[in-house]
Amino acid sequence: MLRMKKTEPCDILIQTQVKYLSDQSDEQAERFVFSYTISITNLGKVAARLISRHWVITDAYNHVQEVRGQGVVGEQPMLQPGQGFEYTSGTVLPTQVGTMRGSYLMRGDDGSDFEVEIPEFVLSVPRVLH
Repeated sequence: MLRMKKTEPCDILIQTQVKYLSDQSDEQAERFVFSYTISITNLGKVAARLISRHWVITDAYNHVQEVRGQGVVGEQPMLQPGQGFEYTSGTVLPTQVGTMRGSYLMRGDDGSDFEVEIPEFVLSVPRVLH
């Protein structure tokens, strides 16, 4: 699954891809493990640094977990115009289906901060959703 979001006027493109990790999951223990790969591309005319992240993770029971932190995977990448950055991380749910959405706090070369929305994407065990 691929989702794209272009945020105006900062021109940051977000793409997401999700994978269910059956070898790390345990259905009987209600442990469903997913990896997600995020691609961030700077389509604008000025450099921008990813400062922090905010995730909202919701499972099928409607339990919400919020995660905030500096950077992503231990980095605060600087994206020059036309440059991209990709990383893979993961999450564990107690249900076969859930969603993630969030935002990145970015800082432009001029020192201005702006938020980039991460569009909601679905975490699902294969063949659970049609």
